[in-house]
Amino acid sequence: MTRSFEGRTALVSGASRGIGLAIAKRLAADGARVMLVARSADLLQAEAAALPGAVPFAADLSRPEAAGEAVQAAIAAFGRLDVLVHSAGATQRGDFLQLSDEAWESGYALKLFGGMRLCRAAWPHLVQSSGSAVLIAGIGGRLASADFTIGGSVNAALINLTKALADRGVTDGVRVNAINPGSIRTERLTGRIATMARERGLEMEPAAAALAAESGIARFGLPEEIAAAVAFLAGPEASYVQGAILDVDGGWLRAV
Repeated sequence: MTRSFEGRTALVSGASRGIGLAIAKRLAADGARVMLVARSADLLQAEAAALPGAVPFAADLSRPEAAGEAVQAAIAAFGRLDVLVHSAGATQRGDFLQLSDEAWESGYALKLFGGMRLCRAAWPHLVQSSGSAVLIAGIGGRLASADFTIGGSVNAALINLTKALADRGVTDGVRVNAINPGSIRTERLTGRIATMARERGLEMEPAAAALAAESGIARFGLPEEIAAAVAFLAGPEASYVQGAILDVDGGWLRAV
C-alpha cells in the first residue's frame, strides 16, 4: 500500500465504528495524521490509541458549536487540515406517518447540518492546504423508499451540497466529492442479518447471502471498501475529480 497521505492531516467524523472508523484506519495506514470525531469518548480513545499519530475528539455534531470546536481542535493538534471526511449520521427508518418531528430533526441535525457546519468551519483551512472534502451520503439519496423518508431526503441534500461546494471549490482550490454507500456490513446491517438468521433458522453467512439476493445484489459491501473509495477521492490520483457522486453499492441502483 502506498503512503499517499504522508505528511497530510485529516478529520473524520463518525469515526468510532463502522464506515467512519474504517476510513480513519485507511487514511492513517496511508500516512495521514487523523483526528477521530464521534460522540463516544471511550470508543474514540481506544481506537485512536491504536493508530499512529491519531487524536480523538469526542463531540456531538448535532450541537451547532461542535463542528467548529472539532475543526479548531484538529488545527491545534496538527497545525493544518488537508482532508475532511464526514461520515457521521444514522437516520431512523419507519412508517412516514409514524416518524416524529424529533426523529426528523435528529436525522438532519447530525448528518446534514453537522456535515454543512464541518465544511464551513474547515473551508478556510482546506483552501490554505488545497485540500479536499468527502461527504458520505447514501444510495437512498438517489433511490426513494417509503420507509426511508428521513435518510433518503438527508442523503439527497448532502448530494446537492456536494455539488454546490464543488462549484465553490473550483474557485477556492478545494475538491469536494461524495460517496453513496449501498448496504455495508456495519453493526446495523449485521443486526438485520442476525434477525433473518433467527427467523429462518440459518447460519449468519447463508442469511447474509439470502438477504443480499433479496436486495438484488451479489453480496454486501465492507466498510473497508468505502474507505478505499475515500482514499482515492481524497488522494492525488483523483486530482481532476470534482463534484463526483460515487455510488459504491454493488450494482443495487440500476438507474442511469
